[in-house]
Amino acid sequence: MPFQPARRAGSIRIENVGQVFKTSTQSVEALSDVSLEIKPGRFVVLVGPSGCGKSTLLMMLAGLRKQTSGTILINDAPIVAPDPDRVGVVFQEASLFPWLTAEENVEFPLTLRGVDKKLRRQKAQEALELVGLEGFAKRHPHELSGGMKQRVSIARGLVQDPPVLLMDEPFAALDEQTRMTMGDELLRIWAATGKTVVFVTHSLTEAVYLADEVVVMSARPGRIVDHLTVTLPRPRTYEMLSGDAFGTMRDRIWRHIRKSA
Repeated sequence: MPFQPARRAGSIRIENVGQVFKTSTQSVEALSDVSLEIKPGRFVVLVGPSGCGKSTLLMMLAGLRKQTSGTILINDAPIVAPDPDRVGVVFQEASLFPWLTAEENVEFPLTLRGVDKKLRRQKAQEALELVGLEGFAKRHPHELSGGMKQRVSIARGLVQDPPVLLMDEPFAALDEQTRMTMGDELLRIWAATGKTVVFVTHSLTEAVYLADEVVVMSARPGRIVDHLTVTLPRPRTYEMLSGDAFGTMRDRIWRHIRKSA
């Protein structure tokens, strides 16, 4: 049976958010006065120089870290702890359990919640089919390529069908060819599920190619210095990479990053 997403709304509102990390000897301001509204179903990419707080912001959206100031609302309710009914997370490393099969890795969040074995197996199989791995359910991580491992990780993020999917540089460790292929696969999955996606990357080409909107952040303390709507039509094609419109948007982002680095 194909994956049937619930297509619930996934709105995000970030209001005047700041983050200060304190140690016994110093305080470091990581984020300052960040405000952003993301409408349901949008694909939004965060870019900025290293250390600007992109991943920190993502972890706060996931409920894995508490902001020092400001408010984060997902579907009009605060996110104060991990909430898989609202938010799924895909990290840079696939972080699969080596002793579990692909299917069992995808099932794992459902196992923790006590979901019936038959139902969680069905949902895992549907999620693996969605990411193009229906023939690899019984394989262990060492039997999978890097791209396949990340597909398993994406399937695990989708299996509980959250309306929001957060992705922290999920393709950074992949070679360029695999990375481009995975980008197209992600766009296919996004179109099929209607999720709201927030995606962190250092690649400006990847940002423009994937996004509806690109949010550009300054060097620490991270602030939003540009919010660019990508006007390229969908579906995206490789031919767009050499077009004037693509180059203009990528150059605009780069000027902000170079200025603030």
